[in-house]
Amino acid sequence: MASNKINSLLARNTENAPKSIGPYSQTVAFSHYNNLSAQLPIDPKSCKIVAGGIKEQTEQCFKNIKAILESIDHVMNDVVRITVFVKNIKDIDTVDQVYKIFFPTYVPTRTTVAVAALPMNALVQIEALVSNGEGTIPNAPQAGNLIKLINNTTNAPICSLSAQTVSFSHYNNLSAQLPIDPKTGRLVTGGVKEQTRQCLKNIKAILNSIDVPFDDIVKINIFLQNLSDIEAVDEVYTTFFPDSAIARAVAYVPARTIVAVSDLSMHALVQIEAVVSHGDGTPPQAIEDRHGIVIKANNTENAPKNSLSTQTVAFSHYNHLSAQLPIDPKTGKMVAGGVKEQTEQCLKNIKAILESISHGMEDVVKVNIFLKNITDSDLVDEVYTTFFPNGIPARRTVGVSALQKDALIQIDVVVSNAEGTPLKI
Repeated sequence: MASNKINSLLARNTENAPKSIGPYSQTVAFSHYNNLSAQLPIDPKSCKIVAGGIKEQTEQCFKNIKAILESIDHVMNDVVRITVFVKNIKDIDTVDQVYKIFFPTYVPTRTTVAVAALPMNALVQIEALVSNGEGTIPNAPQAGNLIKLINNTTNAPICSLSAQTVSFSHYNNLSAQLPIDPKTGRLVTGGVKEQTRQCLKNIKAILNSIDVPFDDIVKINIFLQNLSDIEAVDEVYTTFFPDSAIARAVAYVPARTIVAVSDLSMHALVQIEAVVSHGDGTPPQAIEDRHGIVIKANNTENAPKNSLSTQTVAFSHYNHLSAQLPIDPKTGKMVAGGVKEQTEQCLKNIKAILESISHGMEDVVKVNIFLKNITDSDLVDEVYTTFFPNGIPARRTVGVSALQKDALIQIDVVVSNAEGTPLKI
């Protein structure tokens, strides 16, 4: 198991934000990041969705995030990335009006998608990833002078409501890229192949602007309007990954999650989000040798394999896992049964991956659950609590229109990596 002598998971809750509607924590800090559970527009006093429409619900989501941050001595300007889930993409303009109130000057990176359903029939759900300058070494401040570095380039689409990339400590978090031509500000002509290519070109342009190679990507999230387009997406994807001779030599590809959405901004067919390693840290931390912290990619026979994604990619103090479907690794087929059996298999696959890198479920910081039927949440939690009896990880649950292989559930996780990833001798 990972040692807790260096860093430790720090799960916290406050009465000033809604009590979790499931077995999870409001925020879990580890090393230089706080991972917040996705916030619903719930009034913490009544434990019900606030009255009103999208404007009121968005405001409540942000109030809840702000309350959680204040309870751990943080502020909204410490947010590195915001993810907005809406039921109706047309509501984004109203969401943006409220958004500006909470981020009047500094803007984090952002991902916005419309999904099939949200818990409690909410119209919106908002999630935040937050910097944690003090780290989580017990009784010992850790590099408290770390700063965020924000970057934009004219070679990729610019948005006044989000930064293209925000780096903090050893990670860059990029805003999800739409297939927008930065010269015209419009969607590229063509179908899903052309759109996928443009999304990845935009990501590459952002990385080039901060002198980070494409192969430093540790996790890719692909949001698709039509899940049937995945083969066309993959055709383009393989022309970008692996990107260098070194990566090709070891067949390195990032961890990956594919999400079916009901709509995207500008009615795009695809949107792609990237999480990127950042070996040199963020000043005024002492500059490190970029190669002093290495990406460790790992696959095990005890979980399903995919040639286009690595099961887990570790960098610095985090492991990012590819989304797990309820596939039996021995047969390569979906497990028999309903959502309970499928949930168990997803979590078994995650556990097998973690055990293969000498970690355990207690090292999980954040869980992302994608459900075909949002009403299955209670059944999922019955199984979930057997894997997470202490309810420690932060969590996000969204309802999706479809999952690969007609699955009822898909789960991905972010995991602490207390030992870091030192250079191999």
